[in-house]
Amino acid sequence: MIESLDYLRQMNIAALILRLTLAMMFGGMIGLERGRKGRPAGFRTYMLVCLGAALTMLLSQYEYHMLTTRWAGLAAEIGIRTDVSRFGAQVINGIGFLGAGTIIVTGRQEVKGLTTAAGLWASACMGLAIGAGFYECVAIAFVLIFLSVHVLSPLEVLIIENARNMNIYVEFRSLDNVGEIINRIKAQDVQIYEAEVDHGQESLSRHPNAIFSLRMNQKGGHARLLASISEMDDVYVIHDI
Repeated sequence: MIESLDYLRQMNIAALILRLTLAMMFGGMIGLERGRKGRPAGFRTYMLVCLGAALTMLLSQYEYHMLTTRWAGLAAEIGIRTDVSRFGAQVINGIGFLGAGTIIVTGRQEVKGLTTAAGLWASACMGLAIGAGFYECVAIAFVLIFLSVHVLSPLEVLIIENARNMNIYVEFRSLDNVGEIINRIKAQDVQIYEAEVDHGQESLSRHPNAIFSLRMNQKGGHARLLASISEMDDVYVIHDI
């Protein structure tokens, strides 16, 4: 390993800032690619999950360091003979079930709640660090999580709006309209690489609908494409998902 980086492998403020910032940046960069392709888990979701995972690892290192130095006498006195990081692991597993409950799939096959679940999980990781008294790491993590949840939200919207890939949900009068919709999409210089058509159910008053996965040859044409399709008389609902 590179010896010049040994200082940043220790438990110090510079190492904490670097590790958490790298987790936020690299997680966000991976999520950026997913966001451009219109996938449910995008920029901020990946960022929060990577940040929470890094925080959990730092907490485990902090607990081990404290138990072998400042807390060594207390640990010997009360007879701690287990890995304290296991306590946090159980909390994180439990929060996973709670986070899964915030994720829903709508009738339009749109996944919602992933960023909320990721933020909930990252907050649980931060709570563990608070309980352990790892105040330096908590302060850094709070700032980065706050930036991910609140400040970077407009940036994620901007990325999605300018992405080349998009998915749209369309409800229409009958299956005879599918060909006309496809022609309208292609007229906007957009490629269709996947289409999922639902025949609908008259008994449930559900119109035929379709989900189109599209690739735009030019950036910034989302609104124009949606407006073009919505002008069709036989289209009832159109929504970007």
